[in-house]
Amino acid sequence: MLNLLCPDIYLESIYQLDLSKLKKKGIKGIITDLDNTLIAWDENEIYPQLDDWFKILKEEGFKVCIVSNNSLERVSEFADIFGIPAIPKAVKPRRRAFRLAMEKMQLKPEEAAVLGDQVFTDVLGGNRLGLFTILVIPVSEREFIGTKVVRQAEKFVLKRLKNKGMLSH
Repeated sequence: MLNLLCPDIYLESIYQLDLSKLKKKGIKGIITDLDNTLIAWDENEIYPQLDDWFKILKEEGFKVCIVSNNSLERVSEFADIFGIPAIPKAVKPRRRAFRLAMEKMQLKPEEAAVLGDQVFTDVLGGNRLGLFTILVIPVSEREFIGTKVVRQAEKFVLKRLKNKGMLSH
């Protein structure tokens, strides 16, 4: 069970992601979370660094799809800005939204990576399908109340993974 909660990579932020290493692994697309992965949970502002990151992804030939448990309105707003597909109300860690994202990007599981800030939604959901999983530290401490509760269990899991030598950060 602990293996399903262990990301392949654990980073400070999306900006540390080594795209050349992903390409070498055969990754052609990224299924990304939105809130506290790309932007703060309760903000709407797109910072220039994020805009530049999306431009680099496109220049490098990566396909991107947002998969979020948030509402259609919030998720669509950001997907439209970046001109990428999105799946709102994803009910992660259920596999359906991840499969749909791969279908939209026309990718096989071995060609897709999942990028997110939560072990029990993003990492678990991606690992259940055998996708390459990337965990990042949340961009903000402000979160939905339910997420705050889950973060306590997540801290315990991350500590166990580190103690077992399964996770380096």
